[in-house]
Amino acid sequence: MICFQFCFPYCVKKIQFFAFFKTPNLLEITMNQDIPNNRAGLLAGGNWIIDQVKMIDVYPKHEQLANISGQSQGTGGSPYNVLLDLAKLGAKFPLVGAGLVGQDALGEYILNDCRSNGIDPAFISVSPGTSTSYTDVMTEIDGGRRTFFHNRGANATWDGSDIEFGASNAKIFHLGYLLLLDAIDAENSEHGTVGAALLAKAREAGFKTSIDVVSEDSERFSKIIGPALKQVDYCILNEIEASKVTGVEVRQDGKLIEEGVEEATAKLFDLGVTELVAIHFPEGSYGARSNGEKLRQGSLALPKGYIKGAAGAGDAFCSGVLFGVHEEWPLEKCLLTGTCAATACMSDPTCTDGLRSLEDCLALADKFGIGDDES
Repeated sequence: MICFQFCFPYCVKKIQFFAFFKTPNLLEITMNQDIPNNRAGLLAGGNWIIDQVKMIDVYPKHEQLANISGQSQGTGGSPYNVLLDLAKLGAKFPLVGAGLVGQDALGEYILNDCRSNGIDPAFISVSPGTSTSYTDVMTEIDGGRRTFFHNRGANATWDGSDIEFGASNAKIFHLGYLLLLDAIDAENSEHGTVGAALLAKAREAGFKTSIDVVSEDSERFSKIIGPALKQVDYCILNEIEASKVTGVEVRQDGKLIEEGVEEATAKLFDLGVTELVAIHFPEGSYGARSNGEKLRQGSLALPKGYIKGAAGAGDAFCSGVLFGVHEEWPLEKCLLTGTCAATACMSDPTCTDGLRSLEDCLALADKFGIGDDES
């Protein structure tokens, strides 16, 4: 997600107790070889973006000056970040991209970057005469807060009609970011939105479905996200997005409302999510399955100066959870992998350069520690 604030160390209680093993046991995670219907892999479609990350001393007021101390280029967009994160985590299942880039240098870079990282750009098309989407990310050095200036470019016209679901044997279809894909967010007479129709089509072809949304201050959430939820198996959001979708208050005077997070989760299931809801927030994360299993987990206690930027941390959390879902890990391993992937991501100002192997990411839990019931 573009807006993800997994930045602050909190120690918080778990709603339902699950014992956390030491890191060596956590690393004994084996790939699930018995994939139902012999399906394996993640097909991810949506925004393909190049981020131009600029490190600044302060975000200026109008007509004031800010100093840029560094600049780097990185990946952006839900499918791009999630697939690249999974590749860096060491996922052994197929990774396939879908979307639209411009016929320009940035588009060529994205295609080459996918191939060099083992991501198949089978359903990424090139749109002549259209620019590849890009975002100028202004990142404050102190605390990693970000401000985005986004050019939608080719992403605005992608509607997913070029995906041949029957030609893919992937297990999960992930779509994001809803609210930032004009053609996907457009109305559809049968399913409510084009995105919802696309998710329904994926399901009909045998896929499990997952969505991600962009954080924005608008009233569009129920209109656009609502129809999509009826076609979603795995819903991974931050607490603000969950609140916007459900109308449930999750913060009061800046403080997390634990009961609100639980209520929002329950309402997401009521709105159509069939299998898993995972909500992340600065204090940690909360996950629930439709069978009644639920878990509250704390974030890692990061030392001052560790965070270089929070860009891409939400997508890193999403990639970790989807890794676990694909491999059918227990809920606590899914959430912990997401937490550790997000933590690794924040060690670098770009969206994906901080990611490392699954083993190295999970080792961060031992290095920094996780909030527990005693805190």
